[in-house]
Amino acid sequence: MSPHATDRRRAHRFVAGGVPLAVIAALVAAGPAAGAGAGDRHGEAHVVGTATLGDIPLGAFSNALLPGSVDNDRGVDLGGVGSDIYPTGRKGEFWTVTDRGPNGQIKVDGTKRRTFPVPGFDPAIVKIRVTGGTVQVLDAIPITTASGKPVTGLSNQEGRDEAPYTYDARTLVTYNPNGLDTEGIVRAADGSFWLVDEYGPSLVHVSARGKVLTRYVPKGLGLTGAGYRVVEALPSVLLHRKINRGFEGLAQLPGGDLVIAVQSPLSLPDKDAGEASRTTRLLRFSPKKRAVTAEYAYRFDPVNVVDPSEDDTSELKISSVVAVGGNRLLVEERTDKAARLHLVRLDREANILGSDWDDDTTSPSLEQLDDPAASGVPVLSKRLVVDLGKVAGVPGKIEGVARVGRHTLALINDNDFGMTDGTGAFDAQGRLVDSDIETSVVYVRLPHGI
Repeated sequence: MSPHATDRRRAHRFVAGGVPLAVIAALVAAGPAAGAGAGDRHGEAHVVGTATLGDIPLGAFSNALLPGSVDNDRGVDLGGVGSDIYPTGRKGEFWTVTDRGPNGQIKVDGTKRRTFPVPGFDPAIVKIRVTGGTVQVLDAIPITTASGKPVTGLSNQEGRDEAPYTYDARTLVTYNPNGLDTEGIVRAADGSFWLVDEYGPSLVHVSARGKVLTRYVPKGLGLTGAGYRVVEALPSVLLHRKINRGFEGLAQLPGGDLVIAVQSPLSLPDKDAGEASRTTRLLRFSPKKRAVTAEYAYRFDPVNVVDPSEDDTSELKISSVVAVGGNRLLVEERTDKAARLHLVRLDREANILGSDWDDDTTSPSLEQLDDPAASGVPVLSKRLVVDLGKVAGVPGKIEGVARVGRHTLALINDNDFGMTDGTGAFDAQGRLVDSDIETSVVYVRLPHGI
C-alpha cells in the first residue's frame, strides 16, 4: 500500500474525529503555481503568494488527537507549526511540525523562568495544504512514546534544561524525560519521520504513526526514564549546547543521509564564549550506519550584516537547512527580524569529526577562534542566494524553508502560539492576550534558479 493511501485515511479520521469541520474549513491557505516558469533572471526576489492559518482552539486540536490531554488551553490557538516545513510531493501540501508548545518567560525576583501555560500539549506532526489565501490542516499525528503516551514538550533534566513553570511562573511543573522540543522535519522513503530536538540535543526517528522509535542523543547525556529507546550516538561535544539552542535545522540528502544544524555556537568552554562566537556546527548522520559520519564548521556572517537593526552576536541562529541536490544545502542564518539564505557544499575535506576541534578540552576551542580558517579549520564556503530581510512581505522569525521549484521557495514562520514574554502575556483570568501574529506560508520567487 502506498504511503499516500495511508495519508488519505489518516486525514479523514482527523477531520472526522475531533476538530469541528467548520473550524477546519475556515483554515485554508494560499499558494500560487510555484516554480513552474523560468524565473525573472534580471529582477529581484519577491513574494508571489501568502497564506494564513486560521484559528483552531488548541484544546480542541490536542484532544482530537489525544483525548483528555489538555484540560485548559487558556485561550491559545494552534500555532508553532512553523518550526519546519517539508514538501509531501503533492502540489501545495507540506509536512510541518510544532515545537514544544506555548511557552514564555517571566521574571520572578530578577530571574527569568520558563513557563508552560498548556503543560499537557503534545508536539505534533501537522500536514497542511496551501490553497488560495488560507492554510488548511489535513492531518495531524501526535508524537508519542512506544506505548502511545504523549511525550509532551516539557523539559527533560533538572540542572541541564530550563525548569518548567505554570503560566504565571509561580509553580514548578514536573520534568519529563520523554519531553521533546521538536524543530526540523523530513520524511523518509518508508513513511517514517526524522525530527530534531533542542533539549538533548537529539535526532529523533518517529514511525509513520508518530511513535518514537529511537532518540539519538550525545554520548554522556545520561537521560533515563524515557518511554522509548534512547541511544547515545552523537558526539559528546554537543553536551555544551546553549540552553534552548540545540538542533534546529534538518535536511535529507538524495542518498538518505541527514544533515543536522546546531542552532547556535556551543557554549564552549563557557557561556560567554558561545555568546560571542560566530561559528556553529553541522552534522551528517547516516540512518543506515546509525551514526554521525561527518561534522562541519559553519561560520555566520556578522550579525549586523544578517540584520542591520541588531548588534548582539548571540541573536544569530540557523533555523533551517534544505537539501538542493548532491551535497549542496541552503542554510538559513537569521535573527528574529531578518534572515539570509546561503548555498553551501559539504566538502569531504571539511570534515572535523574526531579532530581536536571535536574535543571539548581543546584550548582555544573552535568557538573561541576569531578567524577559524586562519587557524587551520576547514570552514564551509558559502554563497548568498537571497536576503529575505530585503524581500517585502516576508514575516519575521522564519523557521521553515522548503524548495518547491527551481525558482521558488516556501517559507513558514513560527508565531509562538500568539504568546509574548512577561506578565502581560495572560489577563487576570489566565487567558492569553494574543500577539495577533499569525502562522503564514509565504512563497518567494527567486530571480536565479537553485
